[in-house]
Amino acid sequence: MASARFLSLLSVVTLSLFLTTSDASSRSLPTSHETTVLNVVSSLQQTQHILSIDPTRSSLTTTTTTTSESDPVFLNSSSPLSLELHSRDTLVASQHKDYKSLVLSRLERDSSRVAGIIAKVELAVEGTTSETRYRPEELTTPVISGASQGSGEYFSRLGVGTPAKEMYMVLDTGSDVNWIQCKPCTSCYQQSDPIFDPSSSSTYKSLTCSAPQCSSLRVSACRTNKCLYQVRYGDGSSTIGEYATDTVTFGSSGKVDNVALGCGQDNQGLFTGAAGLLGLGGGALSMTSQIKAKSFSYCLVDRDSGKSSSLDFNSVQIGAGDATAPLLRNSKIDTFYYVGLTGFSVGGKQVSIPAPVFAVDASGAGGVILDCGTAVTRLQTQAYDSLRDAFVKLTADLKRGTSSISLFDTCYDFSSLSTVRVPTVAFHFTGGKTLNLPAKNYLIPIDDAGTFCFAFAPTSSPLSIIGNVQQQGTRITYDLANHLIGLSANKC
Repeated sequence: MASARFLSLLSVVTLSLFLTTSDASSRSLPTSHETTVLNVVSSLQQTQHILSIDPTRSSLTTTTTTTSESDPVFLNSSSPLSLELHSRDTLVASQHKDYKSLVLSRLERDSSRVAGIIAKVELAVEGTTSETRYRPEELTTPVISGASQGSGEYFSRLGVGTPAKEMYMVLDTGSDVNWIQCKPCTSCYQQSDPIFDPSSSSTYKSLTCSAPQCSSLRVSACRTNKCLYQVRYGDGSSTIGEYATDTVTFGSSGKVDNVALGCGQDNQGLFTGAAGLLGLGGGALSMTSQIKAKSFSYCLVDRDSGKSSSLDFNSVQIGAGDATAPLLRNSKIDTFYYVGLTGFSVGGKQVSIPAPVFAVDASGAGGVILDCGTAVTRLQTQAYDSLRDAFVKLTADLKRGTSSISLFDTCYDFSSLSTVRVPTVAFHFTGGKTLNLPAKNYLIPIDDAGTFCFAFAPTSSPLSIIGNVQQQGTRITYDLANHLIGLSANKC
């Protein structure tokens, strides 16, 4: 039925091109640098494509490889390391009957993640934690999850152990602890690859309770002098198991010995399809910190695309023509990457937003973080209202759709159009650099019938989050050594 509706839409679009002398959208806005074009047909074609992808038939789903002992080992090295990066929905078979139900599911996951991030920052500012210590015997007791679905939208394929067993890991700049599901499982969710067996790796080593890595965990316990870990996420999901070290292989680019990671034997409600989580946060236990990376970068392809890109360490440099912004840190919490944002422009005109709205205050509250696991950008309510109102004012002649859908309060009906000219939206960063967003990064399809929504959402929290919808198609470089963020458009 969805395909039939889509073909009907294409017929209407094609007919309208022959019967009209100018596109309806072109009449509504001037053709200049103040506007840009959204390709409606291309976006809707992708809504059909993503539902038809069968991961079980994909060449991406190879399960196990062996790395030769003669391969180079980069221990705490500044040498380049690289991994492929894939959208979640190209690796996990869709269980949704239509594109709208897929979008609503994504937004539900997204809301859970954002609530968790906000709670984590608030607790850090208050100097408290929601995590409680647990007894060693609880390792064999299932933890009930508060949610059936987790967050995280992009996967990388990483090798663990010797010989290396490759597995898909969720990429997460909002987490530090790396972990994988391990045998024997008390409770493990379904993943695409075989569950890791630590006894099969000659380089697997349990960490003792006195190990510095164990001391760095926010929540830990000790059993027979083995370090146990627990990570509980904001949506109620959790992982519990043994904390250990093993060799990690980054595709064909190299491998690193003695990387600390959780060997989870009780994992609830998180990242279905993935074997675990690759933590890229700023804390001591993240992958970036453990390999002492001077920089890392990723480029996120459209989540509705079957294409892949890359996650790179110590290789991509910030170019002279790239947009740049200060990479800021919050003394209250070291996980998140804060970016210096001063405001926005819409249609080439600056949106009036008071400077303190995006600043981290003396208590550690507020600010703007970049997060690859959050989909929709959340803006403090005052900033969101100003941005939305400026956009709505310049789109008065476009046909409005449903008044609100899930997170979105500004939607349009583009069902009769092949392309539409819309106001440009740009980020402005501290230091004066600007990043112009492609139209598809702020007007996204909600269904396969031509409903598009303005892809920002308000939050009552003082913390704003730039999500992956706005990051798509842009290589984001985290220059950790020089405390700089680089944003390079069309570098996937």
